[in-house]
Amino acid sequence: MILDRRLHAFRPDLAELELKGKVEASHFVEGTTARVVVPVAGLRPHPDLSIGIDTQLLLGEDVSVFERKDGWCWVKAHSDGYVGYLNEAALGDTGEVPTHIVVPQRTLLYPEPELRKPHVGVLSMGSRIRVSAEAEVRGNRYVVLEDGTAIYATHVKPLGYNDGGDYVDVAARFMETPYLWGGRSGLGIDCSGLVQLSMRMTGRPAPRDTDMQAKGLGQPIEREKLVRGDLVFWKGHVAIMEDPDTIIHANGHTMTVARENFVDAVKRIGWLYEQPTGYRRPQL
Repeated sequence: MILDRRLHAFRPDLAELELKGKVEASHFVEGTTARVVVPVAGLRPHPDLSIGIDTQLLLGEDVSVFERKDGWCWVKAHSDGYVGYLNEAALGDTGEVPTHIVVPQRTLLYPEPELRKPHVGVLSMGSRIRVSAEAEVRGNRYVVLEDGTAIYATHVKPLGYNDGGDYVDVAARFMETPYLWGGRSGLGIDCSGLVQLSMRMTGRPAPRDTDMQAKGLGQPIEREKLVRGDLVFWKGHVAIMEDPDTIIHANGHTMTVARENFVDAVKRIGWLYEQPTGYRRPQL
């Protein structure tokens, strides 16, 4: 059996318990649950800061930890099953369950309910927080977290919030966000991260990487039938159809999330990645 190391935790010395009987390993472990306690945590294929990230996990997301060693944790994300190594400092106990989710592209975290104070952090869309109180200062309402920090109240919604159903609208909020290989946040994002996070905010699960999305997200369609919300795939790249003539995508050409004429994009990308490899319609 050929398993994908991105979605299955296995090494010769250690593997997740559910793979017992499917792979050979010296030890099998069930894993313990931990929670991301930093705004954004990079997940790497190896415990080495000089190696680029595969993806990112956001504040409040849970993981299963299979190993803690030399300041690193080998984990599997609960949200999409992605496996990799996180800096141990990025994880903490699960504690009480989150109550709210951040809904704009990004928001500022203040040391107290006061926008004139210097902010102490930046949180991405999709971050999960636990609200312990609310406060109003000069007509501005805030939610207060357990540690006393505060976020502008309109920037969060109760956990489970479904953002209107049109994931293309959500994706458009990321316009001009810097392109980041492996990025999955409002601070920097890649093409498949944009698709995944935008869909997740409208209640639709999506695989993380382009090849996973091209194989299992929605149904294949013909190019002539493309409409808003459909996906266009190249080798290693994906774009969202905003309308029959326009795509939205995080790309290394502008190094941002940008709009581009679809026909022009096909011509521009073709010299390096050839023609699109497929088109899919998500279950909207």
